[in-house]
Amino acid sequence: MKKKLLALFLALVMVGAVLPGCGDGSKDPGGQGNNGKTGEPVKGGEITVGIAQDLDDSLDPHQTVAAGTREVLFNIFEGLVKPNSDGEMIPAVAEKYTLSEDGTTYTFTLREGVKFHNGQTVTAEDVVYSINRCAAVPEGQEKPLVAAFSAVKSVEALDEKTVAVTIAQRDLEFISYMTAAIIPADYENQDTAPVGTGPFRFVSRTPQQDFVMERFEDYWGAPAWLDKVTYKICENADALVMNLNGGSIDLCAHLTSAQASQLNQSFQVLEGTMNLVQAIYLNNAVAPFDNVKVRQALCYAVDVDAMLDLTSDGHGTKVGSSMYPSFGKYFDASLADAYPHDPEKAKELLAEAGYPDGFTFTITVPSNYQPHVDTAVVLAQQLSAVGVTADIQKVDWNTWVNDVYGGRNFQSTVVGFDSSTLNASGMLARWVSDNDKNMINYNNPDYDAAFAAAQSTTDDEEQTALYKQCLKILSDTAANVYLQDMADFVAMDPALEGYEFYPLYVIDMAKLYFAA
Repeated sequence: MKKKLLALFLALVMVGAVLPGCGDGSKDPGGQGNNGKTGEPVKGGEITVGIAQDLDDSLDPHQTVAAGTREVLFNIFEGLVKPNSDGEMIPAVAEKYTLSEDGTTYTFTLREGVKFHNGQTVTAEDVVYSINRCAAVPEGQEKPLVAAFSAVKSVEALDEKTVAVTIAQRDLEFISYMTAAIIPADYENQDTAPVGTGPFRFVSRTPQQDFVMERFEDYWGAPAWLDKVTYKICENADALVMNLNGGSIDLCAHLTSAQASQLNQSFQVLEGTMNLVQAIYLNNAVAPFDNVKVRQALCYAVDVDAMLDLTSDGHGTKVGSSMYPSFGKYFDASLADAYPHDPEKAKELLAEAGYPDGFTFTITVPSNYQPHVDTAVVLAQQLSAVGVTADIQKVDWNTWVNDVYGGRNFQSTVVGFDSSTLNASGMLARWVSDNDKNMINYNNPDYDAAFAAAQSTTDDEEQTALYKQCLKILSDTAANVYLQDMADFVAMDPALEGYEFYPLYVIDMAKLYFAA
């Protein structure tokens, strides 16, 4: 889905001194500046990218949890196939593949001479190792490292350039999981010094400060234009804007409209969507959210349209369930209006649930994500109109990952969930009752059955209908208070070109270049 250019340039006004803390600005090769540009790409240069979240989970691509970490590692790792900006699966480490007549065996022909960042050539054994590693069940767990790989029956190197992957039964979505990173079989430090096959190679990481990568000169495909990309961690939203205005950051995505409006330097500002589902995620296992009427009451109490107006000047797309619009054939826009704003209906349901005077609960929100903080503040105000008091607890990202996501020690939270793969199950599998990622403790036998049926069918239309049934069940039972796929504002140095929006939460740094 292509996005529009919000504004070619923001007004250029006098800029103060460069503020410390987020890099030393872009390096425009050859002193090209903005004068006399031909638009032709120039090889070279380096940029500093501002990000709101430290990469404090594992850098191992098979174990990464946070979307922000995956966004960065997208540039370092590749699978046998990879997505492009049109949402298509294109060849990567494999130059082609065939599918057996019964739809259960994928035979991949590896691309000649693909190199890892450590200089080794990718072999069939590396591919077998990588896929088997994803399919392995870690000690102390009941499921594979990558849940979808539970379907893998065997992985076999047929020769030096050919690998066959056999799954238990035909799966219409399985090829999308072959984006899983191919890594060296004899390398053990992926969590701290990652080695992949992508257009950029890892250089260094300093916790709470930066993550540095540089162009991989032996990349098999079209090489990156830029020499170096430094991601600077700026977890404070105000500091992020100040560093943009100070010139020490060249590119920053996932800004709010309010942040974009505060920029006082000459930036290109692009508008897309974040490709995620923002919601008030509710812990269905704790009172009062173990009561479906309470959850439904909150849905009626929230005015999503007003929230969008207040937090993003009306930008963003209402969702209504756990799917965002880029998944075109699965997204059901009608669910966005399943709970029209109706405070009286909300009060009626609260009374029926045994809370005629409302209740008090806590929204735990990661403090480094200003859009989620802003949303939580507006929602708390709206809920007060029906007698419900929402106390906002802001925590750092590491605390959120450990306590909320991992420990499930929370009542509610405002965040966004994305899909790491271009398939519907990437969004919906997490709400199956026994899924390790089911942080809200959702437990619905009808949902489990519909999802299982969708996974097992070999008919595309039937699968689409079953996934939509899953979305309807989530909506009907108010599993969460579904809000929006947030607008994504990207501020970029006007000397840079080549930015592309993907239907996933990624930024393809290999496409960016300084124009001559």
